Amino acid sequence: MAGANHTDTIIIGASAAGLACAACLKQYQIPFILLEQSDEVGTEWTNRYDRLHLHTPKKHSGLPHLKMPANFHRYVAKNDFVDYLQQYAGTFNIQPLFNQKVIHVRRTGNSWEVFTTGEKFVSNNIIIATGYSRKPLQPSLKGMESFKGELIHSSQYKNGKSYEGKKVIVIGFGNSACEIAIDLHEHNAIPSLSVRNGVNIIPRDIAGISILDIVIGQSWLTKISPSLVDVLNKPLLSFIYGDLVKYGLKKLPYGPITQVVKYKRIPLLDIGTIRLIKFGKIKVHPGIDYIKENSLHFADGMVEKYDAIIFATGYEPAVAEFLEGYDKVSDETGNPLVSGTESRLPGLYFCGFSLSPNGMLREIGIEAKRIAKALTKSKTGLQ
Repeated sequence: MAGANHTDTIIIGASAAGLACAACLKQYQIPFILLEQSDEVGTEWTNRYDRLHLHTPKKHSGLPHLKMPANFHRYVAKNDFVDYLQQYAGTFNIQPLFNQKVIHVRRTGNSWEVFTTGEKFVSNNIIIATGYSRKPLQPSLKGMESFKGELIHSSQYKNGKSYEGKKVIVIGFGNSACEIAIDLHEHNAIPSLSVRNGVNIIPRDIAGISILDIVIGQSWLTKISPSLVDVLNKPLLSFIYGDLVKYGLKKLPYGPITQVVKYKRIPLLDIGTIRLIKFGKIKVHPGIDYIKENSLHFADGMVEKYDAIIFATGYEPAVAEFLEGYDKVSDETGNPLVSGTESRLPGLYFCGFSLSPNGMLREIGIEAKRIAKALTKSKTGLQ
């Protein structure tokens, strides 16, 4: 193993959160090393499905100190966002060390030691910016091994070209699941959604106004009472969507803002899925009891055959795989207890792990600035 590399701060992950932290540390002239396991920045975005666009408008999605280009669409396409991340790294002369997969991080004395597949790094501080989407979550269904068709996780899905004319079921009802269902429809597949639990749905725009602008405008009230915000917004959402139970979608007992703030889950930001469900272009089924070859047996007794199953069942951060003592700084669900401020372990920070009603990328920028400011104070001894 090569000799240790010493610096003030090590950042792990060179996607949006890691790059934002790097740019903010540069503003305060704090030395750092940015480690990335792949060979370029933003691979978390590069590898996602082709149709993906940001669900938040570009004016709220830029990283600190660099606006998105004016010619970008209001809801930025995936490839454009990757270009922006590369431009961001170039603008601030951020030079990650690529192909450095972190395999172990530990606190030793007053320092942090980071081991990659080939090197050792030592620092005073660590910023983990690997995000929620590090490891795909794919539950096991009874009889799944007997399925004769294609079975993949949404992380492996690129587009619907190969599914034309095929019956495909997407398991889940998050933003990825519902956009993949739209993509399948647009490629002349026959898509369905399997939705086990109740859901909350909000439109991406209302009368040309981004829902995020509305949510940000209500943020002062959200800090006081998320449930009150949900009560105030309920009549408008009911007017927009009506009763969706008859289409197979059950309502959660709490609203979308409460879902994010209290339960740390993102509601569906609808970009057209509900319209296709109402028109019968996307069928909704409940959870799957078991699979027998190509026949799926649903909780309501229905049985249908499918050519492919796509698990859009989310991800987990999986930080425990490399961080020693992660149990001291994480909750029972495996997520960090805090993001954007120092954790219970000295010098350890997380960035990009806060689920905020005000937008993930916007929150990343806020957290990156806060972390850089905190590290500056710790260096100078200011309080």
